[in-house]
Amino acid sequence: MALIKHPLEFERPLVELEEQLNRLKNQLDAGDTSQRDEYAKLESRVDKMRKDIYGKLSAYQRVQLSRHFDRPCTVDYIEAMVTDFVELHGDRLYRDDPAIVGGTGKIGEQPVMIIGQQRGRDTAERLKRNFGMANPDGYRKALRLFRLAEKFGLPVINLIDTQGAYPGMEAEERGQAEAIARNLAELAELTVPVISVVIGEGGSGGALALGVTDRIIMLENACYSVITPEGCASILWHHDRNEAPLEQAAHAAEMLRVTAAQLKDLGVIDEVVSEPVGGAHRNYNEAAELLQASLLRHLDELSKLTVQQLVDGRYEKFRKLGPFTGDA
Repeated sequence: MALIKHPLEFERPLVELEEQLNRLKNQLDAGDTSQRDEYAKLESRVDKMRKDIYGKLSAYQRVQLSRHFDRPCTVDYIEAMVTDFVELHGDRLYRDDPAIVGGTGKIGEQPVMIIGQQRGRDTAERLKRNFGMANPDGYRKALRLFRLAEKFGLPVINLIDTQGAYPGMEAEERGQAEAIARNLAELAELTVPVISVVIGEGGSGGALALGVTDRIIMLENACYSVITPEGCASILWHHDRNEAPLEQAAHAAEMLRVTAAQLKDLGVIDEVVSEPVGGAHRNYNEAAELLQASLLRHLDELSKLTVQQLVDGRYEKFRKLGPFTGDA
């Protein structure tokens, strides 16, 4: 179990104990057996605290985990799951948007086109990739790869991890709304199997532009919503978005039903993929193995469907969203 480099507030007590445990382990490895009993007691305490913390997470704590600085990004999953990956660049209209990464490769023995939003592993890369917030050219690059996959009969895997599409003036000038809308329409009619995976934070139209697919699956600590809890709180309770009290953002997260388990209950997503205890940032390889197993299972199921069944099923899937209860 890896130590957390950038712990969230609710993880700090656990991280402090884990650091103590790691120091004791180093002493034992160096031949000091006097701390063996203390190590066993502390290890048991750490295990209990880990289960207590991560077994009772609130919706907003899961939102925080979905944004965790150490959480694996699209490129991390590609490196762990995809062999023979060849990255493809550019939208053939304007430029190559680094916020969207895509290319061909194999998951197991299955050739695929894999496309995802890339936030970045560190501050410098996050600035370069605009924190995973794509411009129109990013969505048009994704569209070009959707069509290329269709041409060669490759299933498409979309990895979603963004707070939303880039809201800058230049993005609007270059047709942000049209680019997202075009992706929705094209994905709906794609003739190859398409799977979306929310690996981190799936926000607004920026996420939906990769989300009109045959199957939508989410990692256990991912979130998927039309708006961030902070943005919702700032609108409903008239606070500045960057200064909204934590408790109001937490309340908004509960009301928005943003977690994987809640969205599975609502029928918005098809599967919740378990993460290593403590979150995907604790063990990249285990997180990737769990996701790969899920993807291969869904790809196998979808490969047995005809093109007409794929397209019709996709249409029915999204037509059924949005049920409501109550007296008319």
